[in-house]
Amino acid sequence: MIDIIVQAKPVGIEWLSYSPPGWGRNLLQGLASTIQIAIGAYLLGTTIGLLGALGKLHGGPVTRFVLEVYTTIIRAVPELVLILLLYYAGTDLLNRSLAALGYERVDISGLAAGIYVIGFVMGAYATEVLRGGIQAVPVGQIEAAKAYGMPFWQRYRRITIPAMIPFALPGMANLWLIVTKDTALLAVVGFTELATVTKQAAGTTREYLMFYLAAAALYLSLSLISTVFFRWLERRYRRGQAVPA
Repeated sequence: MIDIIVQAKPVGIEWLSYSPPGWGRNLLQGLASTIQIAIGAYLLGTTIGLLGALGKLHGGPVTRFVLEVYTTIIRAVPELVLILLLYYAGTDLLNRSLAALGYERVDISGLAAGIYVIGFVMGAYATEVLRGGIQAVPVGQIEAAKAYGMPFWQRYRRITIPAMIPFALPGMANLWLIVTKDTALLAVVGFTELATVTKQAAGTTREYLMFYLAAAALYLSLSLISTVFFRWLERRYRRGQAVPA
């Protein structure tokens, strides 16, 4: 007589278990991909924003015009349209340029493409946030640095940027939260992150409400942890400053 073992199908919360056939491991891997893209895009966007702010404040007429066009267009067009445009047009332009130079076409990884696309979009917003932070630095501190004979880049490195950080941190914290949510838009170009994994899990198990609630809880947890970190960072950089009553 042959014994037939029938494995019970998971029900309810069991679909979120870490081991198969649960989808818990996949959701956490998707969250890890989301964090990777968000960190890379945030660093790239902050670099672009700092260079853009310096260009707007100290660049020539052509530099200021180009940066004004960049920030205006990026902030006016929806992020989804920009992601599709930059991903497909940017990849095609790169391969056309390589072909014209005699090189073979390259396949850009989803991680690199996601960082590039979201970072480029965030750079426009970071440009305005950092420009406002730099302009908020008291003029007296800059004049004192000039009186001590500090050259331009030394003033920026030792005076302007450290003094600018407390003014720019709230805006940069908001941009980080926006970037973490914008990673979900990469699902339209086929990159696997938390939103994509959630869609796959919900479609496979038909447990739409449970999986989307789980994804929302993961996004919320990431946002709460980020908020606590940025508040600590702001308190640290505001030490010694007068606090309004």
